[in-house]
Amino acid sequence: MTRATTAPPATPAPVTPAELAAAHGLTLSGARPSLPSYVAQLWARRHFVIAYATARMQATYSTAKLGQVWHLMTPLLNAAVYYFIFGIVMHASHGVPDYLPFLITGVFVWDFIGSSINTGTRAVHSNLGLVRALHFPRASLPLSSVVQLFQQLLVTMGALVILLLAFGQMPSPTWLLAAPALFLMAVFCAGCAMVMARIGSKNPDVSQLMPFVLRTWMYSSGVMWSIDAMLRSDHLPHWVTMMLKLNPAAVYIDLMRFALIDSFRASQLPHHVWLIAAGWALLAGVGGFVYFWKAEEEYGRG
Repeated sequence: MTRATTAPPATPAPVTPAELAAAHGLTLSGARPSLPSYVAQLWARRHFVIAYATARMQATYSTAKLGQVWHLMTPLLNAAVYYFIFGIVMHASHGVPDYLPFLITGVFVWDFIGSSINTGTRAVHSNLGLVRALHFPRASLPLSSVVQLFQQLLVTMGALVILLLAFGQMPSPTWLLAAPALFLMAVFCAGCAMVMARIGSKNPDVSQLMPFVLRTWMYSSGVMWSIDAMLRSDHLPHWVTMMLKLNPAAVYIDLMRFALIDSFRASQLPHHVWLIAAGWALLAGVGGFVYFWKAEEEYGRG
């Protein structure tokens, strides 16, 4: 009779950390939620975004004697310099009626666009301590920077209205069109800020390059000179003409000038300009948000 042998008990397979965490209901800290969930989380923290932006705006010039007056002085000083160089020395004012309102409006609008994109570049990288310490939608950071600059823009817009009245511009119902133009521009800038925030979080040196990029963009956006006047007098390649006409900064500047300046209202603004402005806002706003959301897990690492 043979003796029955029993097989040794099987060794249980090792449990991976991921399986152990899942068994106990643990999830990855900073994991990217679904897009609808991310939007809901961001909306729930809208009060934080506004409060954080307001606190930053108050702290920006807290050590300066003139305080928040610099919100207004900075674009005005820029406009004075540009008027001397471009308006007087380079004669860019020739053929442009109401050149001073034309220039001031362009400078105020560009100041918001350029500052939003430049500040967005550092939005995540300059707040790494906050990103690593707390769990919250990281899009709050670039959005709060745009909200801060938009609050400053609203202050300077009040000053812009006073300056326009001083230069003989009369109030008109078209001034109300400034509101949708500002909204579309803010959405566009928010999207661009989120794109640059993701790029800047991994490549901080981009912030050193942005002033040169933004300066080139400003010169091609008709801030100090009229794009339409140049297109009428110069024979440019078709692709250059199309790039100048579709330039989003130039589009938003033109909308604000049309809304606020008498001589611009005299020439009918093509309806497709509003479609271009809405298209840029939709493309940058939605595309920039999705682009930023896709890297939600990566912010704060390294």
